[in-house]
Amino acid sequence: MAPGEAGVRLDSYLAARTGAISRSRIKSLILEGYVTRNGIATRDASESVQAGATYSLSPPAAVSAIPQGQNIALNILYEDPYLLVLDKPAGMVVHPAPGNPDGTLVNALIAHCGDSLTGIGGEKRPGIVHRLDKDTSGVMVAAKTELALVKLSAAFAARDLERAYKALCWGLPTPAQGEIEADIGRDPRDRKRMAVVTRNGKHALTRYKLIQNFGMGAASITCNLATGRTHQIRVHMAHIGHPLIGDPVYLKRRPAAAKYLSEPARGLALDFPRQALHAEILGFNHPITGEVLRFTTPPPEDFKTLERALLACA
Repeated sequence: MAPGEAGVRLDSYLAARTGAISRSRIKSLILEGYVTRNGIATRDASESVQAGATYSLSPPAAVSAIPQGQNIALNILYEDPYLLVLDKPAGMVVHPAPGNPDGTLVNALIAHCGDSLTGIGGEKRPGIVHRLDKDTSGVMVAAKTELALVKLSAAFAARDLERAYKALCWGLPTPAQGEIEADIGRDPRDRKRMAVVTRNGKHALTRYKLIQNFGMGAASITCNLATGRTHQIRVHMAHIGHPLIGDPVYLKRRPAAAKYLSEPARGLALDFPRQALHAEILGFNHPITGEVLRFTTPPPEDFKTLERALLACA
C-alpha cells in the first residue's frame, strides 16, 4: 500500500490499483463478495482502507452475454484489442430491445469479436459508447474492454472528439450557418418522440453549416453536436422549420418546399423511406495508446442517389 492510501474508500482504492476495471464494477464485485480483507469477504464498498491489511479481488470469469452472437456482415474500418470502429448501415438496430430481440449490431459484434471481448460488467459483450438511430447510417465506435469503454464514454461526455453528420433537409436554412440552442425532452403526448421544450428538458446545442443549396426546395448540411441528446439533429432541424427529408417521426406533413423541386427529385424526396442522416466523421484519441484516430465514410447509395437528383435542381 502506498503512503497516503490508508483511509481511501475501498472501491476507489481497488479501481486505482487494477487500472482496468471501472469503480462501478468494483463496487458490484464487492457487494457480491468477490473482495476479501485479510482473507475474509468484505461487502462494504465505502469502507476505509486499513493500513497493513491485505486486500484481494478475485472477479469471476466473464460469462456469455445474454444477447447471442449472430453471423452478420459488418463493414469494419479499424480494430485492435481494445476497440472497433465500423460503418453502420441504415436499417440496423444497435442494441436488442423489445421488438428487435436479435439481428442487431450487438449480436453481430459478439459473433465477430469472439474471445477478444474480455468482459464488460462481467459479460462477454461489446461496450456501446454511443448509438445511432436504426435508420441513421455511419461511423460508430464500440469498446472491447471495460477500461476502453470507461475512457471512451468520458471522452464522449466531455465532447473531447470530432463528430460530424451529413443531412439532407427540406428548404434552405437561413443563415447559411448557425447554432440551434433549444432544450429537448420527451414529448408528453407521445413517449416515443422527443420534442423541443421550454422547461424540464435537457440543454441541447447543434451547430449546422450549409453545404449545398438545391434551389429553394432542399439543402445539404453538416451538423456538429455540442451536446448528445436523443434525436437531437432531427428535433432541432424540425424546430427551425427544416426537417430532415424522409424523417418518419418529425416530418408529419408534405413540406411546402417540395413545390420548388422538379421531378424526379420531388418524388424521390417525398418517398425517401428514412431520415436522410449520415454520421460522416468520427475522430478521437485512442483510449489506451493516445493515438489520434479519425474516420470518414461516404453516405450509402440511397442517400447519394437522392443527393444527385436534388443537385439537378440547384
